[in-house]
Amino acid sequence: MNDRFTLAVTGQSLIKHDICDIAAPAFAKVQALLRHADLAFTNFESTILGSHGGWPLKGSYFGCSDAAVLDSLQAIGIQALSLSNNHAFDLGPPGVLSTLEEVERRRFLHAGLGRDHAHASRAGMARIGGRPVAIVAMDGGPGPDFMYAADADGSRPARPGVNRLRLTQVLEVDGTAFEQIRAIRDEVGYTAIDLTNDSQPDDPQHPGSDDEIGIARAVFRRAERFGRTVRIDEADLSRNLHAIATAAKDDSLVVAYLHHHHWASDWYKVPDWVSGVARACIDAGAAMFVSHGAPVLQPIELYRGRPIFYSLGNFIFHVRSETSAWTAPEVWESVVAVCSFGTGNRLDEIALHPVVIGGDEALKEPVLERRLAPHLATGESASRILRRVRAQSARYGVDIEVFDDAGLIRI
Repeated sequence: MNDRFTLAVTGQSLIKHDICDIAAPAFAKVQALLRHADLAFTNFESTILGSHGGWPLKGSYFGCSDAAVLDSLQAIGIQALSLSNNHAFDLGPPGVLSTLEEVERRRFLHAGLGRDHAHASRAGMARIGGRPVAIVAMDGGPGPDFMYAADADGSRPARPGVNRLRLTQVLEVDGTAFEQIRAIRDEVGYTAIDLTNDSQPDDPQHPGSDDEIGIARAVFRRAERFGRTVRIDEADLSRNLHAIATAAKDDSLVVAYLHHHHWASDWYKVPDWVSGVARACIDAGAAMFVSHGAPVLQPIELYRGRPIFYSLGNFIFHVRSETSAWTAPEVWESVVAVCSFGTGNRLDEIALHPVVIGGDEALKEPVLERRLAPHLATGESASRILRRVRAQSARYGVDIEVFDDAGLIRI
């Protein structure tokens, strides 16, 4: 096994167009970064419309792609994919089957999607440059129950789908408000049967204690303050941690991946529960934790000498101009993080290379469709991105040195 191994991780890739013919020199520099690494990883934020067909299951935020986009990702240097995200089920089980078929045909290292629950839960494993590498990828939703993979039992066949980390959103209210909500529930005669009916087609989210009340799809918890949090399904968490630990026993460099849309109102704030999951994954044996969801670059933390990328934002982001939610410049800025590992999967350093999707000129225009490929950022753009992530990461005790349009984290 080589003493040194480099793993490049990027923001998520919501890709719907072939980008191989884009000739911009700044895009070529990004490709050179990815190809120079021993392995480059992204989250494939889509589903393939392929031989199995499919049925669109969403409205405005529906997305599917032709299999040619996988060739684009491979051509620019991506060899490893997470497939667990909110778009993976946009065409239903046929889309899952087509995605798996096309990804496997191209021999990507991948995880997070499966033909049944056991398959979706499995770590993706490969030997890269003589080093065993594994990925365990999960999705925390929110999403309907039917998007998650299920094994066959006596009453139903297996369901292709996504590997789940079940999270229940909990609305925290003070004691006075909690008693008012309880009184409203009792006055309208809201029962456990109503909770089940209102949750269709999902299974109801049952309250976890006397300090929780479930109404429709909402769970309210008595607390000292008002806020939002999530309750993590212990069985799901244990299953995913077991997959990480099992892969790590073979001395594999394990990437633990989580996709979720349980963001804080401030996109730059990391919810406490995410930190807990990240650290549990590293305790179980992961060499790094990578997450996407909030579409911006979030802090980097080092825990036990291993990196936590709370959100790497977007790497490729093919959305329509009429979707006004994505106009903030920060949505189009991120970094490619090149992690260098030594013997025993020891992290030596992380090089951060800032990117702007479409480049500086496209960022000045309102037409989002022109922002097709990531460009390596230089000058003020590079400084702005690195200053932001440096300030955020400093709160977690991480020092990022900045020089020559790049950042460096020394271990």
